[in-house]
Amino acid sequence: MADPAGPPSRLVLATRNAGKIAELSRILDAAGFADGLAGLESFPGAPDVPETGLTFAENALLKARAIAAYTGLPAVADDSGLCVDALHGMPGVFSARWSGKHGDDKANLDLVLGQLSDVDARGAQFVCVAALVLPPEVHDAARREWTATGVLAGSLTRAPRGSNGFGYDPIFVPEGASLTTAELAPGKKDAISHRGRAFRALAPVIAAQVSQP
Repeated sequence: MADPAGPPSRLVLATRNAGKIAELSRILDAAGFADGLAGLESFPGAPDVPETGLTFAENALLKARAIAAYTGLPAVADDSGLCVDALHGMPGVFSARWSGKHGDDKANLDLVLGQLSDVDARGAQFVCVAALVLPPEVHDAARREWTATGVLAGSLTRAPRGSNGFGYDPIFVPEGASLTTAELAPGKKDAISHRGRAFRALAPVIAAQVSQP
């Protein structure tokens, strides 16, 4: 088991993405997990887990399994992305590296806009699969892995709008809305987002499986 550099935690968020850590912390805080959350910055030697799966669920489980095994703590991870109708569901699991470099939000966003420059049909979905994995040291657990899926349907703008959020938020307008997810206040985004929906669906399982402080 690795020793965390920060305060004791009971649940590890298997990501180093600061925007995602902030978002997941807000969502799990609202679900009753305000204390004992730690991101991978608290575990400096934690492995970077390649997203080699072909589905969101496979990638979420790969990350959660590796971090649960490394830390000896329950770990939650997610994989999420933008699925564009006109691109036959792409970028999908390749959303974070669509432009060729992982995590270059602007390049990824610009590439999608360029690919749709002469396309009028701009339907899309944000999809997230959240996973909880218990560490191998947990005894007498009949089940060690759970997943939950969240989907947010919408459409894409022709130019970025808004400075909140991250990734493709500046070009995504939820169904029935007029603002992009990057123009929404964080709490309003969490209430409807694909990630919020997935983690709220997983929250009862986390509450049942993870001990309270």
